[in-house]
Amino acid sequence: MKWRDMAEHQIQKAKAQGQLDDLKGQGKPLPDRQGGDVVSAGMGIMAEAGVLPREIELKKAIDAQLKVLGQTKDETEKKAVMRKLADLEMRLSIEQEARRKFYRTS
Repeated sequence: MKWRDMAEHQIQKAKAQGQLDDLKGQGKPLPDRQGGDVVSAGMGIMAEAGVLPREIELKKAIDAQLKVLGQTKDETEKKAVMRKLADLEMRLSIEQEARRKFYRTS
């Protein structure tokens, strides 16, 4: 699948979930953007709406969990934090593998 198709899919998904309702400039033509293509315009709209791909959300959660791990002193708590970190890393790997498979089959 091409980037354009993936961006369109993400836009439609966000639209269906109501994440693109009541945006600034709704119903008006898109402003000119550098790059000038539909994908960059769509990504700009998604960014303004606060819509993030799941992979980015997971990467942010992993970074936050790593900070918690660095601040945790108690060994029992550390194990719990490490379990959560391992779960987040596994979920990220699953998302990345799904994306790779998606692009291979398109």
